[in-house]
Amino acid sequence: MNRIRTATIADLDTLTAIEAACFPAAEAATREKFQSRLQVYPNHFWILEDAGIPIAFLNGMVTDERTIGDEMYADATLHREQGAWQAVFGLNTLPAYRRRGYAARLMERTIADARSQGRCGCILTCKDRLIHYYEKFGYQNHGVSQSVHGGVVWYDLRLEF
Repeated sequence: MNRIRTATIADLDTLTAIEAACFPAAEAATREKFQSRLQVYPNHFWILEDAGIPIAFLNGMVTDERTIGDEMYADATLHREQGAWQAVFGLNTLPAYRRRGYAARLMERTIADARSQGRCGCILTCKDRLIHYYEKFGYQNHGVSQSVHGGVVWYDLRLEF
């Protein structure tokens, strides 16, 4: 059975391992960054478990900014619990569990939670090959991002409620 829950600091090593399996080293959050994020905004980590084992997660801070800046990845203290926008820093599914709708379930839950919390919407950055995926959830492409995270080209996407 699958369930979605929020994170605790006890999930630190598991989240770090899933992230390393999903992103190149230059783009992946480090254990230290996850530790900082979990200390500041654990309720903005959604973990999907299969039979009690974490297999996918989504995380991101809340901000009043309409786009994600690289400083947000590095500095968890920029989180504003009453902020207007739920940022999505990463949507990670272990390779063996992909193409089963788990990422979509996490995104739908995050969107629903952001809406119920009175946010203006959700923001994320993604590579060009994933724009169409996020557009299925209602995100709109706002062009090339100022982000240079990991040395690749990112696109700013926004879902407004």
